[in-house]
Amino acid sequence: MLSVRFLLAVVASGVVSMFTDWLFMGFLFHGKYLDTAEIWRNKPGQSETRRILASSLLGVVSCAAFIYLCSWTGALTTRSELHMAGVVWIAGPVPIIFSNILWIKMNPLLGVSHSLGWLARFAVSGLIGGWVLG
Repeated sequence: MLSVRFLLAVVASGVVSMFTDWLFMGFLFHGKYLDTAEIWRNKPGQSETRRILASSLLGVVSCAAFIYLCSWTGALTTRSELHMAGVVWIAGPVPIIFSNILWIKMNPLLGVSHSLGWLARFAVSGLIGGWVLG
């Protein structure tokens, strides 16, 4: 399974997902993070480079896992990839993120943007994986 095409799909989806993460988890509703600055590890103005790199690497791992899942189940058509993205999104990030919104003093719009970011990551990974591996 670990082929050059698989690695190409992982790298491509990882790069594209970094941009979708920036859009949904960094840019969209950016001011809402400052509403509850006390819950975030860094204070405003501190460098976040190491944490951004670590979360980006974890994002690439999730892209690889999702592409592997699509390949393993044979979900390499556009419809099946998007269906799989929706199912995995509802099963994984959505309940976790919205449970966090219930228990952590965090603006609900951040939960919406973070969950949409995960949906975008899965959709992009599935589409790129299907295109490269299919």
